[in-house]
Amino acid sequence: MAEPTAGRRIVTNMSLSLDGHYAAPDDPLNMGWVMPYAVTDVARDHLAGLWRSATTVLLGRVNAEGFLGFWPTVIDMEGADARDVGFANWLVDSDKVVLSSTLDDAPWERTTIVDKPAAEVAADLKATEGGDILVLSSASVIKALLAADKVDRLALTVFPVFLGGGPRLFDDGLPAGRWTLVSQAAGEHGTLALVYDRVR
Repeated sequence: MAEPTAGRRIVTNMSLSLDGHYAAPDDPLNMGWVMPYAVTDVARDHLAGLWRSATTVLLGRVNAEGFLGFWPTVIDMEGADARDVGFANWLVDSDKVVLSSTLDDAPWERTTIVDKPAAEVAADLKATEGGDILVLSSASVIKALLAADKVDRLALTVFPVFLGGGPRLFDDGLPAGRWTLVSQAAGEHGTLALVYDRVR
């Protein structure tokens, strides 16, 4: 029997290409294909709608290094979009949990390093007090949480580009289940923002 989702929710956010990939086949770390779409109003508003109800960030090591290396610099960036500055301040001020088997100490403030399976960490966090637990674009973490049926809210931005290959977010063999659409928005360049809640 599935556990109830009362209290803290596990919220995951991921960008996907129209042909269903989250990274290009030749260079998985190159997210240049995302940038023309990530700065659209619909993408910025989509992210703001997720972080405002969250108090904890759950990240894999690679994404932590990327996010926490870049976003704090946006706070004092001249001409930065107010939504980007808001997200950057929230990210700095929030509790951060980074899943890593290689890091010993966190180089970032308010950060805990944990070397445990993602589903176990998610269950531990849900047992504590606070707002939503937001997983930001960490594919390995999101895939593990989906496989364990631990995701309560699934947020996606779909960008109108074919990558022609690369890793997929939704692997065969995921637990069967239903989701309900709670919000949808379409914007510039054909960007689509979708939010689904798990029906338990």
